[in-house]
Amino acid sequence: MEKEPVKDDRVSGRGLLTVPDEAWELAVERAAVIGPLADSSTVGSAVDAAAEKLGISRGRVYFLIRLWRDGQGAVSDLVPGSSSGGRGGVRLPVEVETIVREVIRKHYLTRQRKTIAAVHREITRMCRLRGLSVPSRNAVRRRITMLDPRTEAVGREGRDAARPLRSAGGDVPAIVEVLEQVQIDHTVVDLIVVDEQHRLPIGRPYVTVAIDVRTRSIVGLVITLEAPSALSVGLCLSHMVTDKRASLERLGVEVAWPMSGKPRELYLDNASEFKGEALRRGCQEHGIALNYRPPGRPHYGGIIERVIGTLMEMVHELPGTTFSNPAHRGSYDSDARAVLTITELEKWLTLAVSSYHGQVHGTTRQTPLALWTAGVQEAAPSMVADASAFLVDFLPVVRRKLTRTGFVIDHVHYFRNGLKPWIARRSQMERFLIRRDPRDISRIWVLDPDDGSYLPVPYRTLSYPAVSVWEHRAALERLRAEGRAQVDEDALFRTVEHMRMITETASSTTRKARRNAERRKRGGTVDETKISVTRPPADVLPPEGNSGPTTEERVMPFEEIEQW
Repeated sequence: MEKEPVKDDRVSGRGLLTVPDEAWELAVERAAVIGPLADSSTVGSAVDAAAEKLGISRGRVYFLIRLWRDGQGAVSDLVPGSSSGGRGGVRLPVEVETIVREVIRKHYLTRQRKTIAAVHREITRMCRLRGLSVPSRNAVRRRITMLDPRTEAVGREGRDAARPLRSAGGDVPAIVEVLEQVQIDHTVVDLIVVDEQHRLPIGRPYVTVAIDVRTRSIVGLVITLEAPSALSVGLCLSHMVTDKRASLERLGVEVAWPMSGKPRELYLDNASEFKGEALRRGCQEHGIALNYRPPGRPHYGGIIERVIGTLMEMVHELPGTTFSNPAHRGSYDSDARAVLTITELEKWLTLAVSSYHGQVHGTTRQTPLALWTAGVQEAAPSMVADASAFLVDFLPVVRRKLTRTGFVIDHVHYFRNGLKPWIARRSQMERFLIRRDPRDISRIWVLDPDDGSYLPVPYRTLSYPAVSVWEHRAALERLRAEGRAQVDEDALFRTVEHMRMITETASSTTRKARRNAERRKRGGTVDETKISVTRPPADVLPPEGNSGPTTEERVMPFEEIEQW
C-alpha cells in the first residue's frame, strides 16, 4: 500500500513582517501604478506616464511589470531587493563559492572531522592555484554554521549520532483503523523448556508476535522450536486471521481473545524471512500490503519491540528463565529449574496476552481491548474461515518442471493421477509453482496455472513416512558423508528411519535428540480433508472418465471469507 504523502500544513507568509517600513511603502506606491498597467493587454504610452510618476526609467517600469505578471499579483512582488553582500554578507564569486562548498563536503563533512582552520587552508590553496580571491575564515565559518545539523552529524559522526536530531514523529501517516497496520517480529524466549516425554531441558524456543498498531492489541502469536523463517511468519498470519476460539479450546484456556482479522498492511524489518517470495506472493494473493522499516532505523519498529519486551519481562518470573543476559541470571541454574513444556508455555503466554489486553496502555491511555471493541464497531475486519487453506498461500515456494513420473523435489518423487492431463502436454508447459510445508514434506501443493487452485500431490510411494525438511536434510548430509554420489530415494528414507531410532534411544540423555523429537512431534501437517472448497455448477464439472483433478480435490486459495 503506497503511503499518501504527508500534507505540509504551513502557510507561506513570504516574510512580509520582516520588510522595512520604507521598502514596504515604496512597494505599495509602485503596486498602485504597476498593477493596473500589468493587467491591461497593451501598455503603450502609459509606460512613460508610469515612469514619470514613479521617478524611474522606462526600462525599470517594464521590469516591474514583468515582476508583477510573473509573481502573485501582490504588493510583495514589488518589494525592493536587499543587498546580500558587504560586511557580514554571504555573497562570494561563483567560482569561489563552488570551491568552498566542495572543500566543506570533502574535508569537513568526514569522519576525520577536520577543523575550520584546516578547511580554510585547503580553500586558500585551491583559490590561489586558480588565481581567485581567497575568502575570509569568517565567511567559511558562516557557511559551516548554515549546514543542516543532521547532515553535519551524519558526515562527521555517523547516522547513529544524527538520530536524536530527527523528529520523533517522522512523516508516517496516522493509523486510525483496526488492522490498518500490523507489525510482526520474532525473538528467542528467555526461558528453557522441557520435552513432554522425559520433562528434561530442550533449550529455548522462539516466539513470533503480531501487534495491531492502532489498538496495541496482540493479534497473532506463535511459538516454534525452529529459528525464525518464512514458515514462522505464515503460521503467525494464519493465527491472526482466524477466530481464535478453536485454538483456545485446543489449549484448554478459558479466556477471551477477540482480536482476529486480515490486516491491510504488514510493517516489518528487513530480515530475510520477511523478504521471501512466499510472503510476498501470499500477501499479494490476499490484498495485504508489505512495508519495511528504513534500513538502519531500528526505532521505527519500536511498537512491536516494546510489546515483545513486556512479554519477556513477564517470562522472567517463570521457573527456568534465562533472564535477559548472563549478568542478571547470575548463579541461577535455568536448566535445573526448567519445568514448562512448549504447550504449557503457550497456555501461559495466552493468559499473559489476555491480561495485557485488559491493562491501560502507556501511550494510548486506554486498554487494548477497549480500543479494539470500539474499532471493530466502526469497521469490522474481514475474517478467514479456514486457517489451513490460508496457510498454504504462505508456504515456501519451489518451482519444478513436470516429468513423466510427476515432480521430483530434493530426490523425493510426488505423483497422483490428477497430474496425467498435464503430463500429456508437459513439453508446452512452464515450471510449476509448488508450495511445501517444511514440517511435513509428504505432500506438496501444486498451483494449477489455469484456474489458480492448489492440487495436493502426495509421495509417489505412499508407504514412506511423513518427514520434515530438517530430517530430510540431515539424512542427505549423512548419505553424502558416507560417500554416496547418487542419492537413492529408498536409501534416503531408510536413513531417516534409522536416525529416528537413534533419536528415540538417546532422547532420555541427549538434549539435542530430545529437541529433535519434540520438533517432529509438533510438526503439524496441512490437512486437506479440513480445507473447505466450493463445488462449481454441474455444467462446469469435467466429463466422466476425465482423469484430471476434480474441484473437490483442489484447494481454492482464500475462498470462504466471512465478515465478523
